[in-house]
Amino acid sequence: MEVILLENILNLGNIGDKVKVKDGYGRNFLLKYGKALRFNKENLDFVNKKKDELNKKNTEIKNKFKEIAKVINNKRFLFTKESKENGELYGSIKPKEISNLIMSTSKVEVSPSQIILKDNLNKIGIFKAEIHFHSDVKANISINIDKIQSK
Repeated sequence: MEVILLENILNLGNIGDKVKVKDGYGRNFLLKYGKALRFNKENLDFVNKKKDELNKKNTEIKNKFKEIAKVINNKRFLFTKESKENGELYGSIKPKEISNLIMSTSKVEVSPSQIILKDNLNKIGIFKAEIHFHSDVKANISINIDKIQSK
């Protein structure tokens, strides 16, 4: 399926680019959420006319995300969990939990789907995570997992 992008999408392209994607990705994500239009002459003309407006909107969104990224970039978030003797947790920490902790400590809304974990968070230690707000805006955070101190 060929589509014309209405916004910059990481690892795919920029506004106005004609890209070839798999049918399911195009239908179920790009078209459904208004991120692209099917490629045809009318849509190509439409996008070329609206390109300045789309770029302006994209810049506003990017600037909003830059402000949010400044708040949490290079911050460390602490989790205290029960663990086994060898330091492994009884369950791993998921992006939803990280999102909730960021919201409660920094008052910044981060969607779990924006959080990219490099490792499984299933043992005690310090881990790095990346938050992709926009194709051009990222923030790095540290996640410190400590065990609950027994009394």
